[in-house]
Amino acid sequence: MTAKILVVDDEPLLEYVIQQHFRRKIRKKEFEFIFASNGKQALEILTNNLSLDLVLTDLNMPEMDGLNLLKKLSEQDDTLKAIVVSAYGDLANIRTAMNRGAFDFLTKPIDFQDMEMTIERALKTVQKNRTRLSQLQQAQMQLIQNEKMASIGELVAGIAHEINNPVGFISGNLDHAETYFQDLLGIVKLYQKYCVEEIEEIERAIAEVDLPFILTDLPQLLSAMREGTKRIKHLSASLRIFSRGDTDSKILFNIHEGIDSTLMMLRHRLKASERRPAIQTIKQYGSLPEIYCYPGQLNQVFMNVLANAIDAMDEFNVTRTLEEIKANPNQLSISTSVLDNETIVEIRIADNGPGMTEEVKQKVFEHLFTTKPVGQGTGLGLSIARQIIEEKHGGQLSCLSSPGAGTEFIIAIPL
Repeated sequence: MTAKILVVDDEPLLEYVIQQHFRRKIRKKEFEFIFASNGKQALEILTNNLSLDLVLTDLNMPEMDGLNLLKKLSEQDDTLKAIVVSAYGDLANIRTAMNRGAFDFLTKPIDFQDMEMTIERALKTVQKNRTRLSQLQQAQMQLIQNEKMASIGELVAGIAHEINNPVGFISGNLDHAETYFQDLLGIVKLYQKYCVEEIEEIERAIAEVDLPFILTDLPQLLSAMREGTKRIKHLSASLRIFSRGDTDSKILFNIHEGIDSTLMMLRHRLKASERRPAIQTIKQYGSLPEIYCYPGQLNQVFMNVLANAIDAMDEFNVTRTLEEIKANPNQLSISTSVLDNETIVEIRIADNGPGMTEEVKQKVFEHLFTTKPVGQGTGLGLSIARQIIEEKHGGQLSCLSSPGAGTEFIIAIPL
């Protein structure tokens, strides 16, 4: 990786000398030097190039001196280090520079061997600080994501609980309603059998309400209501499975229930819209035993992978006409199996979206990497998913993809 070093000095000859002394490292792309003649120009470069690693600055310069530049540097990037270059007689300013966060100082005339060693030390410090900062940010993002999922889990569990009570009431009363209807139907048939006298008022009422239609339609109506309550019960069960909070230790869990509950949560996104037909879901489930795992976290992985697949297909659809989409409809394929002498559970989730370039595939699990527009993607989902699978479950999360061939994520979890 090339270290980018900004040299700020109003002495034109210095640029030539530095380029000559570090030519081997420049040629090997170990160092890249950028030059500015004063602090003001340096800040403009910083604003346009936030990937700088180090600043070498003189103190006495026109327009903006080195001390004011140091003050501004910490405001731009507090991980960026600066080395001050000054004369022996400028000790008071050097002391001020060190108080303002300068990493070290070099005296003029410059000892380039000393400069090279100081640059190497400074770059190591910058790298170490940035690594720590990245780890801290990742831990914070992980905490935020976990809290978010926990909040969603509590909300969903609460909704599932609230649904259960009225659904149970409706379902229980449907049994009684069906029994009452059969009893009333029996009485109506007895009246029709034994009361042969036609009474005009009764005949008129029968015609007005269309009694034969009611007797035919009511059983179907009750059956439809029963099917509706079954669906709501299934949805409630899926909500409970998806929202299972993690325990301090792994517990036995049915992988298929986890996948199905996640698909239920995403059902609204799989349905047909004006823009496209429904996304087809093909499930090829093998015979899996229950596995010891953290169910809530595994469901989070399934949610991230499946939601990303839907996003990719929807993004792909923007470039296709409705006729083209119908000719090659969106499709999700989910398969499960047991491998390696029944020691590994493998879950494969594939889409027939646009696929990824090799460059994107190499970065897809990186922290904060996203191909989505600003505000639509955080770059956390797959990074956290890999942590859950590999660090929490000792498994492996990998990806197969190429442009035009869709994408497949493979989740392997040891039994």
